[in-house]
Amino acid sequence: MSFPFSSVYPAGFISSFGFQTRCRTILPLLLMLCGALPAAPTIAQGTLADYERADRLQREARDLFFDTIGGLEWIGESSRFWYRKQSREGKVFLLVDAARARRTPAFDHARLAAALNRETGSSFTAGDLPFDRIGFQGERTLTFEHDGRRWSCDTRDYTLRSTPIPERAPRAARTGAEGERAVVAPDSTREAFIRDHDLWVRDRADGSETRLSFDGSPGAYHTRPAWSPDSRRLVTLFERPGYERLVHYVESSPDDQVQPKHSTRVYAKPGDVLDQRRPVLFDVAMGSCLIVDDSLFRDQYDLSRLAWREDSRNFTFEFNARGHQTYRVLEVAADTREVRAFIEETSPTFIHYSGKRFRYDLDDGREIVWASERDGWNHLYLYDGITGRVKRQITRGAWPVRSVLHVDPETRQIVFEASGMDPAIDPYLRDVYQVGIDGGEPIRLTAGTGDHRTIWSEDRAWFVDTWSLVDQAPESVLRRASDGRTVLELEQGDITDLLTAGIPLPEPFVAKGRDGTTDIWGVIWRPSNFDADRSWPVIEYIYAGPHDSFVPKTFRPFGQTQALAELGFVVVQIDGMGTSNRSKAFHDVCWRNLGDAGFPDRILWHRAVAQRYPWYDIDRGVGIYGHSAGGQNSLGGLLFHPDFYTVAVSSCGCHDNRMDKIWWNEQWMGYPIGPWYEASSNVVNAHRLEGKLFLIVGEMDTNVDPASTLQVVDALVEADKDFDLLVLPGVGHAIGGDYGERRRRDFFVRHLLGVEPPDWNRAAPPQR
Repeated sequence: MSFPFSSVYPAGFISSFGFQTRCRTILPLLLMLCGALPAAPTIAQGTLADYERADRLQREARDLFFDTIGGLEWIGESSRFWYRKQSREGKVFLLVDAARARRTPAFDHARLAAALNRETGSSFTAGDLPFDRIGFQGERTLTFEHDGRRWSCDTRDYTLRSTPIPERAPRAARTGAEGERAVVAPDSTREAFIRDHDLWVRDRADGSETRLSFDGSPGAYHTRPAWSPDSRRLVTLFERPGYERLVHYVESSPDDQVQPKHSTRVYAKPGDVLDQRRPVLFDVAMGSCLIVDDSLFRDQYDLSRLAWREDSRNFTFEFNARGHQTYRVLEVAADTREVRAFIEETSPTFIHYSGKRFRYDLDDGREIVWASERDGWNHLYLYDGITGRVKRQITRGAWPVRSVLHVDPETRQIVFEASGMDPAIDPYLRDVYQVGIDGGEPIRLTAGTGDHRTIWSEDRAWFVDTWSLVDQAPESVLRRASDGRTVLELEQGDITDLLTAGIPLPEPFVAKGRDGTTDIWGVIWRPSNFDADRSWPVIEYIYAGPHDSFVPKTFRPFGQTQALAELGFVVVQIDGMGTSNRSKAFHDVCWRNLGDAGFPDRILWHRAVAQRYPWYDIDRGVGIYGHSAGGQNSLGGLLFHPDFYTVAVSSCGCHDNRMDKIWWNEQWMGYPIGPWYEASSNVVNAHRLEGKLFLIVGEMDTNVDPASTLQVVDALVEADKDFDLLVLPGVGHAIGGDYGERRRRDFFVRHLLGVEPPDWNRAAPPQR
């Protein structure tokens, strides 16, 4: 206990005594007074018991969560499927016949366990069979794999047979006479291949060969030959390679030798010169070729594969312009060689090609279903493939299409996932809808408030719908695809034992963002010994990558965030502006601005929680941690918002967007490289560091160049800043397993709780 001396003694009393006199006279009096004062209610934090409880609950939670579907598979093209669940009696496999609305055990578990024990000398029980997947051969034969063998069981008498599982051989390619990969013409008379960078054709009857191009070289070569369906023409991509950037690795501690190993990896970074490709059209019979005019696809980020129409009238490909602000679907007429763009998307910020692109061609390309954010939300459009005009907008509204599950060209129906249609619920929760290509309002096929995931039969006549919330156990039903009607109730998750064990449920929380009107959603995790009458320090788990949204929406029995909370924290996760799955305007906040990371929204969200809950202690400063893009974000919290975030753990961060992979960083930061790259750079801004920082990096990280972290280290040393660093030998894009996780926990316990963690050199870390 601590309290100010002035609360016990009058001013000047202590200063009138010498040091030794104070020690001899005041200490006994203080001890007497302390014994007379009532003890303040306290809960130990960051102790060995807290670590042990966190790991024990995380370990035990797996066995306290029952009756949820796992491993579901439809059986061929039938109306039957099997699934696995963990019941209180053990693991159970069930078989469902959708057409008959009937569910039965998939087999006699006890008889199979007994048969397997006879064959292997084991002691398996009906509820603990040693496999998680099954298969069926006909009505009576069950198959599974165990101990390196493939087993079959005749379910009439439960006799077993087994064979060794063969090693998977590498996939063989069709090759030409000298090992070239060959592409056979649709009429099977000829095959095309690349030799010495040029295109050749071989007659499959007599083996004669004809060279069709003569301009190939190591610096400009033909690739990817594609035949027209009528076998009259070929098209290749003539490629001029860009800069081949190599990232170098030194594995300091390899398992198989004493000396370090050196390796390299091709790894394009923002601003690098990229490959440029042009289609070349060949008339095989005439032996002629024509390089296609490239005026509509210059300065490429990428060209897609070339795809011929079924009637051989033209071939199509997609062009993504460098900078991701123009995207075109192009076609080249086989007879005239004319190139035209029949779909074009432009944006002053970015086109989310890597996450929201969708195209489906109907009637050999005479109509096209296309996804676009042109009206401010991700929606579907129907194009006339002949004129290139939009025939109609298929979906519309202040909500996004999240994904297209199926397009039926016969019934002209589209099945898709969307979120945000109901303004009264969390806008990230997905439901499944059906809409006509030719018009009409979407029909909801799922029911129940939650985030829905579906698994469909091969004929698309049935689907299994599973939904949950972070604070609501999963529920699963079988539905009819035509109208979403429930055919059979399957499972209702049972979390009774989790709650009895004292594991608290997360709490969703919503607050207004920086504009004062937009809802920002997050989740709060409390420890199992939570006491609302005391204050709790706060840690934010951050990942602000613009390619998705990241706050969990489905039920998890116990995760990393809950385990961290058990040490004496409240842990939160938030999706701020700049992340995906909302409006285009919400998403565009990240444009040339990854350093923003939604922090203005996150900080307002924290303050809103603190205003509602007195126990939510942000006055001491908030801790923050993240990995990869989250590693960039977590350090950015200290650099750009040091008045709010005070302790950070950053692992494998892409700290300077010029150092990281090209496809991700140019998608959001644009091209060419501009001053906004430096503005968001943790390296350039390292001198701003305040608070406590712990950097973690794997020396063999092939996702994010490890030099990204070490350049931060260099800048911090140059700025004479204090920080902690952990370099993990042999580790890739990871925090380093249990060791790295324990070190992250220790850092927050030490610097946010102000408690020294257990001495792990004396006491082994608890079991996980």
